[in-house]
Amino acid sequence: MAKNRQIKFGAIIHGVGGSMTTWRHPEVPADASVNFEFYKTQAQKAEEGKFDLVFIADGLFINEKSIPHFLNRFEPITILSALAGVTKHIGLVGTLSTSYSEPFTVARQFSSIDHISGGRAGWNVVTSPLEGSALNFNKGEHPSHPQRYKIADEYLQVTKGLWDSWEEDAFIRDKETGVFFDPEKLHTLNHKGEFFSVQGPLNIGRSKQGQPVIFQAGSSEDGKNLAAKEADAVFTGHETLEEAQQFYRDVKERAVRYGRSEEDIVILPGISPIIGSTTEEAERKYEEITNLVTIEAALKYLGRFFDHHDFSQYPLDEPFPELDGIGSNAFRSGTDKIKRTAKEQNLTLREVALRSATPRTSFIGTAEQVADRVQEWFERKGADGFIIGSDVPSGLHDFVNLVVPILQERGIYRQDYEFSTLRENLGVPIPENRYTAARSKVKVDA
Repeated sequence: MAKNRQIKFGAIIHGVGGSMTTWRHPEVPADASVNFEFYKTQAQKAEEGKFDLVFIADGLFINEKSIPHFLNRFEPITILSALAGVTKHIGLVGTLSTSYSEPFTVARQFSSIDHISGGRAGWNVVTSPLEGSALNFNKGEHPSHPQRYKIADEYLQVTKGLWDSWEEDAFIRDKETGVFFDPEKLHTLNHKGEFFSVQGPLNIGRSKQGQPVIFQAGSSEDGKNLAAKEADAVFTGHETLEEAQQFYRDVKERAVRYGRSEEDIVILPGISPIIGSTTEEAERKYEEITNLVTIEAALKYLGRFFDHHDFSQYPLDEPFPELDGIGSNAFRSGTDKIKRTAKEQNLTLREVALRSATPRTSFIGTAEQVADRVQEWFERKGADGFIIGSDVPSGLHDFVNLVVPILQERGIYRQDYEFSTLRENLGVPIPENRYTAARSKVKVDA
């Protein structure tokens, strides 16, 4: 391990939680998903812990089976803009779909947050897995999985091109001469591709970190290829260190094949640590959450991964049903894993549903035990860092108060923020403006 390698942390702010029933816990504000004070407190706690970023997930389709947080929650761009005003150092990352938005608008939105926050914006690029999303956007049929990733690839080319519309020193703003900008440093994109036709230029300049940080969260083959080619950071999820190591090596090697360095991309598995003063207390916290879940709620939660498939039609205590073709255009890597695990372990539908609704994290125990596990995954190259979720109400606060000081003492986590931008704190490159680079190359060649 390189001596200067430092672990990275993000915090996902997920309102009333990522399950069907966490909102029922007495310590969870029932309106947390639309409660700005809750988001503010979480973001500021993460910043107190010197986290690199806060992360806002999103989706575009709901029905009566959706989890409570999805039913009534903030739109990411809006809440990130608000959080920019109540934080100073922490990165601000939000999910936005390439399947149901326009590159020009998205480029403006994230660039605006980047300027408002002083270079702390990040975009989690998703392709919208749920079939029902198409019903809300007047675009006809939901694109297939491969098609969505082809769209996303071109979408990123357009967005990054728009972010290069202005070179770093394009705006002169000389009041004496009346020169506001240098026309030679303004560039029109004129993109005409398979899916998008965008002229440009973008009507906002480059930010302190050049461009917003690109996150990617897909773990399918298409998702890993897009991440390796375009992403600065990957949000993923694994149950075991071995799975995490395999994914880590795979994505890093793909990045190298695309002509990048392994250090150009940061791998961040999502975990939800449960911390107690003793292992027994940690287990009790986990049981409090599991006891809130009914089998009916668990079946609904499982169904959302399979495009809201109705699992109540199957016997609960017989082997998990064959689902050929169901869910293949939604959360592809996740549904494949659920089906594979159920078959390998001969699990019943009841067992699969309850496991999905209340997964038991391996990051459970005392603060020392959780710190040991975090350090093990980090040092054995299963992760460059983690996105910390809160399956229990006190999860983030416990992690910041109890685990962070241990990791700092061990010398693998920062004592304070080193830089002012998200890119620099994550250790990913600031992309040079393509036109500036071309001009520099001409000078060198000459």
